Amino acid sequence: MSELAVILGLSGPKLTAAERVFFRDANPWGFILFSRNIESPEQVSRLTSDIKEAVGRECLIFVDQEGGRVQRLRAPHWRKFPSGAAFQHLYAKENWMGKRAAYLSYRLIADDLRAVGITANCAPVLDLPQKSADPIISDRAFGVKPQPIIDIAHAAMAGMMCGGVAPVIKHIPGHGRATVDSHKELPRISASRKTLEKTDFIPFRALSDAPMAMTAHAVYECNSRSAVTVSKKSMTELVRAAIGFNGLVMTDDLDMKALKGGLTRKTERALAAGCDVALQCSGKLPAMVEVAKGAKALEGRAKRRSVVAEYCADHVTPFDRIAAEHEFDALLSEVPYLKPTAPRLAG
Repeated sequence: MSELAVILGLSGPKLTAAERVFFRDANPWGFILFSRNIESPEQVSRLTSDIKEAVGRECLIFVDQEGGRVQRLRAPHWRKFPSGAAFQHLYAKENWMGKRAAYLSYRLIADDLRAVGITANCAPVLDLPQKSADPIISDRAFGVKPQPIIDIAHAAMAGMMCGGVAPVIKHIPGHGRATVDSHKELPRISASRKTLEKTDFIPFRALSDAPMAMTAHAVYECNSRSAVTVSKKSMTELVRAAIGFNGLVMTDDLDMKALKGGLTRKTERALAAGCDVALQCSGKLPAMVEVAKGAKALEGRAKRRSVVAEYCADHVTPFDRIAAEHEFDALLSEVPYLKPTAPRLAG
């Protein structure tokens, strides 16, 4: 049975009987966890194992674990990681410091995730923030110029892939100019195509070999009247052609208010536009049923891209966690606004 071209959330820390049946029958390609699904390492390990048992196969299980404001696995069981701004600060002091700290941060994150059965992370952020933009990106960014973002993001992606966790670059083709939060309303970006080519698109073009990317729910007025996620013109001309991204494209959460209409129609529009997989995060079963109604089997180029993404979570390189934490903490001590963070507790 082919996988359904969707990534779905779950309602809580345990798989319900109804979810087991639905996931078995619908066979989503992947799943995503949020804070509501996470209590302890033992509990998360049971949950990810139960998910895989429900669909009868190994599958990618995603999370948003950037550090800073966006961190689902938290204390007391997991250490606190800094936001992207910390790596930007270190990079400004010495380029190698920013890159090394990012690598170590995401290698440690990968170690945490892989230990509990999570095999994909919605990171790194490649958005280039502007002063007039909504603060939804702000300190999550790795820089305010393309080159630091590119260098730090390459290091972050390497850290994850060395730890057997598949990365997802976001938010393609760039969310840094959005003056509103797409969780609440639809951003409209008025910059010219020429300006975007010289700024926002550059980090995404430099990391166009990433296995997966998440869309920005935003309108790029130079190209289309519709959000990229549901615009075939923007997906074709901006994401695939201008940026040259040929990996798997997943939507940002279809529950976000930037996109209007019902979930079935949103799913249909996103997949018709050229997204490979639709993401829906609420964990509410009726909503998941609506998404499944609008979805299709993962096949053709989308299927091939999904296989490549899965391969990126297949290999783990040897890793000395204690040594890595000591080195990481020494680098973070160079960031004056950060408090020292203790290693995560055992178990």
